[in-house]
This record gives sequence, C-alpha cells and structure tokens, in this order.
Amino acid sequence: MHTRVAVIQAPPCLLDRDASLEEAIALTDEAAASGAGLLVFPEAYLPGYPTWIWRLRPGGDMALSGEIHARLWDNAIDLEQDHLRPLREAAARNAVTLVIGLHERDGRYSGTTLYNSVVVIGPDGTLLNRHRKLMPTNPERMVWGQGDASGLRVVETPAGRLGTLICWECYMPLARFALYAQGMELFINPTWDAGETRLASLRHIAREGGCWVIATATAMQGSDIPETFPERDRLFSPDEWINPGDATVVAPGGEVVAGPLHRQTGILYADIDAAAARRARRTLDVGGHYGRPDLFSLSVDRHPRVPAHFND
Repeated sequence: MHTRVAVIQAPPCLLDRDASLEEAIALTDEAAASGAGLLVFPEAYLPGYPTWIWRLRPGGDMALSGEIHARLWDNAIDLEQDHLRPLREAAARNAVTLVIGLHERDGRYSGTTLYNSVVVIGPDGTLLNRHRKLMPTNPERMVWGQGDASGLRVVETPAGRLGTLICWECYMPLARFALYAQGMELFINPTWDAGETRLASLRHIAREGGCWVIATATAMQGSDIPETFPERDRLFSPDEWINPGDATVVAPGGEVVAGPLHRQTGILYADIDAAAARRARRTLDVGGHYGRPDLFSLSVDRHPRVPAHFND
C-alpha cells in the first residue's frame, strides 16, 4: 500500500511555542489536502532548533545565553501539560501520522531540564512514541540533557513500521541496529545536518537497513529570525542561509527518490511503499540472517531513567 509522505521544510517561529504550533497545524492541513498520510517535521521544530549555540562565546556571552535559554524554557513543550494537544487534534482531524521534533520540558520530575525529543503522533491523535536524543552534540549539551532508550522503539503506523533517530544519532551504529532489529520499514531522521556527507549517510542507512529513509533540516535564513530575538543583528545576517534544509527521501537500497530540497522552504512530497523495505531485505537483512546472531548480540536497556522512585 502506497503512502504519500510530506517532508516539511519551513522555518518555525523561533522561541514562540504557540506561533510555531499554529504554523505546524497550517502545514499539516496543507499537506493533508495534498493527499499526504505521513508528515515529517525537522529536529526541534517546536519552537526551533537552538542555532544560536554555535555562535555564542562560552564565557563572554553567558548572560545572553541565560536570557535566550529562559525564553526557550518558557516556550518548550511539556507533555504533562499536553502542550501538543492542538497538533494532536490536527493529526486526528486530517487522519495523518505526524513526526515532529521538539524541545521537551521535564514536567514530571525536575521541571527544568530540557530534552531534544521527537514524537510520533498517530492518525487518531494519540502519542505513539517519544524518543529523547541519546547524546546531544557538542554545544547542544549546554541546552539538552541526555535521553534514555525508553523511546528507542519502532511503532506500527498506516505507512509502515516506523522508527526515529535525531540528527547525528544516525551515526550511532548500535542505535541504528536496535531499530533494524525491530523490523523497521521507515527510518525518520529529523535533523539539523545537511550537505553531501549527510546525504551519503542517509543512502548508506537505506542500503544497510533495507528501509525507507526520510530526513529534513530546517531551511532557515537570517531574515527568518524574529526581531524580538535577543541581539539578533549581532548573531545573524539577514541574507545568510543558516541552514539549507536538504529534505530528502531515499528508497530501500539507497536511491534518492525526492530531494534534496536545497535552500528552499516548502514541502517535499514522495510516494512510498513499506512493502519495498521487506523485499529489499531478502538478500541483506542485518537484523536477521545477515546479522549472525550466533556471533554477535546487542542488549538494549529500555527502562526509563528517573531521578527518584517514590514508594507511597
């Protein structure tokens, strides 16, 4: 059964949760009206990837870093407070599966730590999975905590068996294998990465895993940064491409079937068929006969890591 996938490559309203949610809902309605059944948004789309961390000075910009982080915390997503409800309702209204990256605020324990998370929302609006990025990259560690493996899961969707890794997690062989071993047919990679090296990696994963690979970064120019962003004009130039996007869809085996959508905003569409993944693994199934489980094994601890257990 074929599914039309819509890869969203439009900037959010940086540091504004409500406006970014409204933008995501409008894009969901647009993509669904074009026949899409699976929608993929970029890494940390709600309320925008923290691109400023690659430009701030570790010591000299501490005060500015604190001011920006406070705004980010105020606009992060708290799943305990159901901040995603408007988007879940949009997914249900349009009967689409939706994958979106977000800054997740820990509303259950500390109330403070942020995580780089990706969620899968089913066509009935239910939250099918939440995965927190296992290892934030370089200065990202100043923004996000480390995730655990509780969300390292493949879930059933109308489009196929779907798994997600965020950005450079796709370079973690064991994390990839953990998804391959769950019969993954669609690999979704919300990312901030772009360029030829990243494309080569996506094609390799499609070949290695015998799966569809769908990825996008946030195509964003300096002019997309709102005027209210602290010291915007010092950090960003209006005409620069902060990220070119490069939304891409790769078929099982490694053929690029859509994109890369380079330095453009919009929606990239492609028709995919989960059955193609099963056919691709007839000769190379790294999670099955080609994995040599008699020689190698992987143990994944998916117990949630919590700071305290309360025995009332």
